[in-house]
Amino acid sequence: MTLTCFIRYEIDPFGKAAFEEYARNWGQAIPRCGADLIGYFAPHEGSATTAYAAYNIDSLAAYEAYRFRLAADPAGRANYEFARREKFILKEDRTFLKLASGPHASLVKL
Repeated sequence: MTLTCFIRYEIDPFGKAAFEEYARNWGQAIPRCGADLIGYFAPHEGSATTAYAAYNIDSLAAYEAYRFRLAADPAGRANYEFARREKFILKEDRTFLKLASGPHASLVKL
């Protein structure tokens, strides 16, 4: 069963550019380390402090192995250090969900 990890970030409202750099860095490292990245989402309209990320992983056991690879990856380590040094992430909440609405119908384009 595939799980989707959703991460909700509270970021410094003046740290949006740093968060976007952080997101682009993960866009390279996360897939290389074994997770199916859906994407990182930075504030655009509305809240200036709420951002999200989502990726798919096969299981919690696969997640643990993926986190180990990510922590050992040079780009992953550098990105963790970048976030720690720049302090643009104020809070991070992570949850794992499973798809409950599938299978979905095909998209109808009008």
